[in-house]
Amino acid sequence: MTRAAVLVLTFAVLCGAPSRAKEPTAAERGYKALTGTAFIPAFWTPNALPNVWKQWGVTEKPADYDAAVRDRYGLHPAPYPNDGLPMGLRKAPLLLKTGVGADCMLCHAGSILGKSYVGLGNSSLDIHSLFEDLARADGIAKKLPFTFSNARGTNEAGAFGVYLLGFRNPDLSLKGEWTDLDLHDDLCEDVPAWWHMRKKKTIYYGGATDSRSVRTLMQFMMHPLTPAKDFEKHEPAFRDILEHLVSLEPPKYPFAFDAALAAKGEKVFAANCAKCHGTYGKEWSYPNKVIALDEIGTDPARHRGITEKYGKAYAESWFGKEGGAVKPIHIGEGYQAPPLDGVWATAPYLHNGSVPTLEGVLNSKARPKRFTRSFRTGEADYDKVNVGWKTTEVPEPPASATGWERRKVYDTTKPGRGNGGHTYGDHLTAEQRAALIEYLKTL
Repeated sequence: MTRAAVLVLTFAVLCGAPSRAKEPTAAERGYKALTGTAFIPAFWTPNALPNVWKQWGVTEKPADYDAAVRDRYGLHPAPYPNDGLPMGLRKAPLLLKTGVGADCMLCHAGSILGKSYVGLGNSSLDIHSLFEDLARADGIAKKLPFTFSNARGTNEAGAFGVYLLGFRNPDLSLKGEWTDLDLHDDLCEDVPAWWHMRKKKTIYYGGATDSRSVRTLMQFMMHPLTPAKDFEKHEPAFRDILEHLVSLEPPKYPFAFDAALAAKGEKVFAANCAKCHGTYGKEWSYPNKVIALDEIGTDPARHRGITEKYGKAYAESWFGKEGGAVKPIHIGEGYQAPPLDGVWATAPYLHNGSVPTLEGVLNSKARPKRFTRSFRTGEADYDKVNVGWKTTEVPEPPASATGWERRKVYDTTKPGRGNGGHTYGDHLTAEQRAALIEYLKTL
């Protein structure tokens, strides 16, 4: 080696030779695809969002308009680049121009204590008003094809899947006539946290679908303008998205808690809760247990509303032909007891969001019958004592109330919204419940 070559090599070592950029992991690619890709065409023109305030019954455009839109519909700021739009909305193609569409984060990204998280269910969203008002802002007065939400913070996700699959042939090409696959739009579903997927072998409230399935995550792509070829085209991206979902960790409880009381609560948990909800810490376990409806006793509408007719159509479609190690869809016997990681952040509780606090989950007598809340997510809206959302019990809205007003009231006497069942904590003393809640804050 010449003297000059030695000098160059020595300089490179001392200064740091340039290194090749690290390849992103599948989970990192998944996050980029999830937050940066429009997988379906737009629903609305570019003029809909700027003019949607005209559907609110006000005489002038509100000040701080972006915040007013978020507050009206239960949307949250995006913690990633999103063209100034809130989480859940994004720019997307609309025929020969760019419009505004929706994405997974509309329901699967929420806010707790004023901070936005991808993977936290959006418990503030009024998806029915959002779609209805934006359509009207575009000059489309047509009624929505079914009820998208009966109570704010919940949605009819099952109905979306049933309705949209009814337009598709098994190969996902569009057919000329809609098939009713037993559509029910009174199931009232709370959105579970995505970070639970790292532990679960099956997903959805009945444990119907293999958690390794990539295609099940793609059902929302059944926009009427999505061609069949796009499903296979985007499947690799959704394989990465699934890797991102199973990498998610829940946010830690941000307030002080009583460690000694939590230690007592851990013993109460082990004796009363662990057999269904698993154990926690480094040596965690999760039984992936579906509890029969007769035992759990919670509202049966969600269980009964997804029928074998839909299950058969799904299994015979492209979604059900995934193959490999993925097991076929199974209509279960009840509801799956979820993992409780980050449970402090996932109020309201039960599969239909009918119980606003952990205190109510553990004491059925403490559950309000008819209530509302602010649907904001700041510290002032959070109940640190009972762990969940602060609520106010209210009378039934008058017949003259608008749909937007009525959906702000959760009425547990209505179909799909019963707050009974899961009475496993009723036998505990007040002291035991307090200790158990303190422990749940640590998960």
